[in-house]
Amino acid sequence: MVSEDSSEETYNPWTVVNAVFHHLVKHGRHPTLGDSGDPGEPAAALLRALGIQPTIEADAQAARARRDRELSDLRASVLDEP
Repeated sequence: MVSEDSSEETYNPWTVVNAVFHHLVKHGRHPTLGDSGDPGEPAAALLRALGIQPTIEADAQAARARRDRELSDLRASVLDEP
């Protein structure tokens, strides 16, 4: 998508990663990403390899989601809340 105030194209990084994964699966590959934990950094590396610079806002969203999961896990273990 092209923003009105800039000629620079922007992409949702997960859409790009998803497109790459579907392409690989279609050709008989079985890709994994972040099988050792958070997929954010491997996804960012994939985007950089494709010439796409991941944005800070995508990193911020991933960090916020990670914090929310950690807080949820902590609540579940300490307070016995789901």
